Amino acid sequence: MATAQLNGAAIVDFTTFHEQCKAAMGFPDSYGNSMDAWVDCLSYLRDEDGMSKFRLKPNEVLEIVIDGAEAMRTAVPDILEELTYCVAGINERYEDYGEKPALKLVLR
Repeated sequence: MATAQLNGAAIVDFTTFHEQCKAAMGFPDSYGNSMDAWVDCLSYLRDEDGMSKFRLKPNEVLEIVIDGAEAMRTAVPDILEELTYCVAGINERYEDYGEKPALKLVLR
């Protein structure tokens, strides 16, 4: 299982969220710092698109671990809610293509 680690206590707005994601997930320099770009980068983890540093095997899952999730829930609940929504949407997309879900959100 692959893991991307985020520090929830350091996420205070969308700018810090995207900075952490870009560093933890190896998004390209062209990453657009938006949730649309975030979804695009994580929608093809089993392909050779190079949109993140992760390349998953057919049944492998990328765990997105947020340490300090309670601090994030307090400071920016809207970002955490949107992140949860996007993870679910990406997993639905994988299932629509007959693949197993590729993402698991872990809040610590």
